[in-house]
Amino acid sequence: MKFDTRDKKPKLYSLLALTVAVIATITVLSVIDGSKYAATCCLIVSVHSLVAVLSLLWAFREQLRYNPYSYNTIFYLGFALFALSVMITHMYLYINMKIYPELYTGNTIVHTVLDSVKNYIRLSAPFILMFSAGLFISNIALIRHEGRRFTNTLGSILGMLLLAGALVMIALDKKYLMSGNETMSRYLLENLFSMVYLYFECMLIGTIVADAIVAIHEPDKDKDFLIVLGCALKKDGTPTPLLQGRLDRAIDFYSKQKERTGKELMFITSGGQGADEVIPESSAMKRYLIEHGIPEERIIEENQSTSTYENMLYSKDKIWEIDPEGKVAFSTTNYHVFRSGLFARRVKMRAVGMGADTKWYFWPNAAVREFIGLLTKHRVKQAVILLGMIFSNIVLTLLAYY
Repeated sequence: MKFDTRDKKPKLYSLLALTVAVIATITVLSVIDGSKYAATCCLIVSVHSLVAVLSLLWAFREQLRYNPYSYNTIFYLGFALFALSVMITHMYLYINMKIYPELYTGNTIVHTVLDSVKNYIRLSAPFILMFSAGLFISNIALIRHEGRRFTNTLGSILGMLLLAGALVMIALDKKYLMSGNETMSRYLLENLFSMVYLYFECMLIGTIVADAIVAIHEPDKDKDFLIVLGCALKKDGTPTPLLQGRLDRAIDFYSKQKERTGKELMFITSGGQGADEVIPESSAMKRYLIEHGIPEERIIEENQSTSTYENMLYSKDKIWEIDPEGKVAFSTTNYHVFRSGLFARRVKMRAVGMGADTKWYFWPNAAVREFIGLLTKHRVKQAVILLGMIFSNIVLTLLAYY
């Protein structure tokens, strides 16, 4: 699939309106005669979930065409999986209702909607278990090779949080003898916790898939500029293996484009000088490129940036001085492509990324760090979505008990 071929981002207002209409319909039918319309409500939810799956997958595909480096990209994919789980659950329930109608009441459908979150988490438990185990294993290898630092334990911390959340859900799911209000309070607490856990699990899965897609994507061979994002240098001022990977990836793209199309591009080596670095990262990268056959006149240094955001901002200024309409690509490490692309869009620059390989034990922990960084950049949007999910959960819980 080609990125950046769509001018407008996809909208899902119709799906939102349909969701509100479905909730209202189920509520009305349950109040009129829950037992009579239970199967109908279940079928409505199943059909709506199917529509949601198709709509979210369509939006995910179109979002990749519009802007793959977006919060929406991971949201659409993550919640398409949840909608698929809801559809399967309710189709199974609908079939049972038609076979054994005497076993079900109107309240069943409301409880099933509420329990959809827990059902999804149960179905995805094997993935979470394997993913957490993978994080622990990669962190052990990372610490052995790179040393004991807090940032090298982020994968293990996330793995422990995922497993602890699952254990809390098991504890909350135990049935106790309580009064009606106490039962409702416990049920509400259980569902609220499940809702928050679900949200972050969906976003995690969406992020993993979106990261993989943009990391392996190969940009079209029609670029005018190629930004190489800097990172730490060795003590002697030469590129680290991580930075060499980014440079080699950029050189490979340059060579293939020149060979296939005859079009040469300009390199932007982007990176300032850290307090513990003897020269700017941009200078070390320029020297490396020249040593590997890139003409010096095809290299532009950007030596002021101190972060990925500044890499993109200051590189854009260099590019726009030459050609504001130029087509831009950037090279970075595979786990860093998604968030780098996000920063490129934030400075109003359409740039397509390419990912350089890194050591197997380094990628998971770095990906977790990128995931945390991504979520912290969208606090308001996440708060709105979470509050909407929590409000819906409270309404349905009250409906189930009253």
